[in-house]
Amino acid sequence: MTALANCPTSYYHKNKFITLTFSSSSSSSSSVILNRSFKSTAFTSRSPLSLRCFSSPHPDMDGGAGISLYPSHRCKTLYLVRHAQGIHNVDGDKNFKAYMSPEYFDAHLTQLGWQQVDNLRKHVHETGLSKRIDLVIVSPLLRTLQTAVGVFGGEGYEDRMDVVPLMVANAGNSGRAAISSLNCPPVIAVELCREHLGVHPCDKRRNISDYQFLFPAVDFSLIESDEDVWWKANVRETKEEVAARGLKFMNWLWTRKEKEIAIVTHSGFLFHTLTAFGNDCHPSVKAEICKHFANCELRSMVIVDRSMTGSDPSTVNYPGKFPSGLDLPSDVADKKLEKEETSSNSVE
Repeated sequence: MTALANCPTSYYHKNKFITLTFSSSSSSSSSVILNRSFKSTAFTSRSPLSLRCFSSPHPDMDGGAGISLYPSHRCKTLYLVRHAQGIHNVDGDKNFKAYMSPEYFDAHLTQLGWQQVDNLRKHVHETGLSKRIDLVIVSPLLRTLQTAVGVFGGEGYEDRMDVVPLMVANAGNSGRAAISSLNCPPVIAVELCREHLGVHPCDKRRNISDYQFLFPAVDFSLIESDEDVWWKANVRETKEEVAARGLKFMNWLWTRKEKEIAIVTHSGFLFHTLTAFGNDCHPSVKAEICKHFANCELRSMVIVDRSMTGSDPSTVNYPGKFPSGLDLPSDVADKKLEKEETSSNSVE
């Protein structure tokens, strides 16, 4: 597993590239680079790793090289998505205490939330993302599962014995038709990217066996317990614990072979993970990093492995001249020419 440490990171901010580095005693290294999508942000790691700005539009900060170059086979592109509006968001956004209501247990999407899903689905198809994404990872809660299959699922479900749907009709009182599992990326449920755990009933999941009935083609095999053993009625996860879980999730992502991965998760999980970073940046950059995700917002990022740990060879690189001949690589040819010129000058 590759640690996010000892490496420069670049991201695009206000028409300039900003380069950062993570410092740690670890000898392995990876970095995270931002791509722009709906809105920009940066994803970095929390203490004991530190963050330092090398280049910034702010005049009081040190200058430095802004653009970094990495082999593409050492990169993964991530598409972070917060779920669409859930029934708990309607009252919870007005009064935070509403999140304590038992009626919002494992909250499902509102009708407005489904409209948001339709809008994002249209966007990922119009931009070609639907054809580029290799895998969809989803938090095992009803609102994230509905968002994930609604945005990234297949078109035109037909009732067939040999193909199960991603979502059955009216799953979670949605009033929606069944969603096809054909011609779409696989969807895997992962508990590490769940919402801030404990106390709030809306963040407690159902039994996995219940979800398997509602979302037959979603892969739940990575979840060890049918019952929710992570959520505690009287114990709320600390912010630091959420951020640590987020880093663990990112490290696990690097073990996946897929190169372009969509992750459908939650505002609290994203916020507490992102807030741990950018403390050495300009305050405006820190504020941008920590900004909450809106419902059904998508942001794209790239994680980059700068170590040799777990790196697969490129599938598109081409080694050069075949068959091999007498021509030398440019650096070898330059040294040979320099040696011949030195020898010629010494004779003269």
